[in-house]
Amino acid sequence: MKRNIQYIKDAEEVFSKYNGEYLAVDDNPSLIERSWNYSRTVLIKFESRDDFDIWYNSEDYKNILKFRLNAADCDSILIKGKEK
Repeated sequence: MKRNIQYIKDAEEVFSKYNGEYLAVDDNPSLIERSWNYSRTVLIKFESRDDFDIWYNSEDYKNILKFRLNAADCDSILIKGKEK
């Protein structure tokens, strides 16, 4: 897996600026069932869908997203957290 140093260097600052938080980053997750064709798993939390949308569409994120997309073959999903 190619790593892009520029994305990794800037990502946490951009996430936190938009109320994002890394919950987990694992370069070698343990497969329990079925198949998983990825070497790295990252879980990020945002307080609301609005926070996510503002972050994802921000110029700050667009400026670093290109580095991730050029360096990684990845899929991204958005899941809704459990209601409190």
